[in-house]
Amino acid sequence: MLSAVIPRLPPLPAGRWQRRLLALASGLATCFAMPPWGWWPLAIVGIGMWVLLLGDRDWRGRFWVGVIVGLGWYLPSTLWMVKFSPAGWPVGVAIWFPFVFGVLSAICPPRFAALALPGALVLGEWFRWHAPFGGVPLSMLAYTQARGPLLSVARIGGTLAVSGAVAMAGSVLASLAGPPREATSSRRGAAIALGALILLALAGVVAPDGHRVRVITAATVQGGGPQQTRSAGTDYSVVLQRHLTAAGRIRTPVDLVVMPENITNIGGEYRGSVEEQQLTAMARDLKATVIAGIVEGRSSSKHFWNFAVAIDPKGRFEDRYDKVRRVPFGEYVPMRNLLDPIAGSVLPGRDGAEGNGPAILETSLGKLGVVISWETFFPRRVNDATNHGAQIVLNPTNGSSYWLTQVQTQQIASSTLRAVESGRWVLQAAPTGFSAIIDPNGTVRQRSGLREARVLQQTVELRDGSTLAMLWGETPVLAIASLCVGAAWVLQRRTRNIHPD
Repeated sequence: MLSAVIPRLPPLPAGRWQRRLLALASGLATCFAMPPWGWWPLAIVGIGMWVLLLGDRDWRGRFWVGVIVGLGWYLPSTLWMVKFSPAGWPVGVAIWFPFVFGVLSAICPPRFAALALPGALVLGEWFRWHAPFGGVPLSMLAYTQARGPLLSVARIGGTLAVSGAVAMAGSVLASLAGPPREATSSRRGAAIALGALILLALAGVVAPDGHRVRVITAATVQGGGPQQTRSAGTDYSVVLQRHLTAAGRIRTPVDLVVMPENITNIGGEYRGSVEEQQLTAMARDLKATVIAGIVEGRSSSKHFWNFAVAIDPKGRFEDRYDKVRRVPFGEYVPMRNLLDPIAGSVLPGRDGAEGNGPAILETSLGKLGVVISWETFFPRRVNDATNHGAQIVLNPTNGSSYWLTQVQTQQIASSTLRAVESGRWVLQAAPTGFSAIIDPNGTVRQRSGLREARVLQQTVELRDGSTLAMLWGETPVLAIASLCVGAAWVLQRRTRNIHPD
């Protein structure tokens, strides 16, 4: 039956350059499954091609296959970095990401790459969520499923499980369609794996996701304006005024208003500033809890502070959350003492101070989870919020400095994954786009465009309870991934003993 549906491919070409081109095509296919393109089936095709290319290769050959896959995957999907971090982009794209992918390829035994590669990719994505510099989770495999059929898996095993499911789907495709001499597992095993994937996705749909506490009316405010701006040349009084003007479109009554990251940038301190008075007046006028992103310099030449404040409906200061996960080479410079003499002219002049508190704002409305900008790419920041009682997740962000829409669309994908794995609504507010309201099923209820001034407003839920992903954490998925890689090597050795080359 499967043979009739998925016919075998002819043998792969033996030529070195032909295989290199196929490896590049594998990476490009996975790349174009990412936002902003979002052609999610290509991720399965790309991983399937990668599996087939590992057959009958020694470890050096597998390493170089992975390097070329990594180049195809990351060169187009990180083009935005060219203008944002001219020094970091060539290092990351030409050296770091391809090297990681090369290692992932090399550790997969050739005859059982279909079993090993999904596990290796999960371990690799976990590593990239943590290192270097605390993690650089760009163009992760799970992002391809923000509008794909495996999104629900996040409710059971978190984002890593989604990545593993996509990779396993690619392995299934390789096993079903690969040429007989290069197929890496039997069609029977592939059919079992396919059935397991379908059951896992269906289980994710009906898995527990917490419960509603109450319904509120919430709004995100996007002031609009140009893209590709830089802090040094920005008049922040104009930025704030745009957002105050846009906030005039909010329909009352409203319970919660979310403003973007750093809509005010103050040389001194926020408390007692004119900007505080303006935001306080807005909260009083709307009779709503207002969350706003602030940057203050405190007259420091070395540091700045990036945080979100909560203001109650009577205009009183309630709480503050300082950003914990900072953007390397954007908000701080790792190894500054070494890099400043070499590239000081293109590096940020000051480092953002690192926060250390829980991702929570205590307000009269309840406990609000807050992840500022880059932090929404990290599941552990949202887990921190829900572990401290967050009933909703807010993401004040600022994408106005980025070229193209790659970061903004991948951020929407990340926020979608955070919503599903946490069982919480996610409200994302950006000054120039994209702002979004996302429900716990991962449905983007509303999304703004770029540069436009717009308010997104609707009823949302404050929620409590846990998903399985929150209860279990990453450990089960990492254990399964490790077992897949280990089992593949055991099978490789047994096969070699029975059928020596």
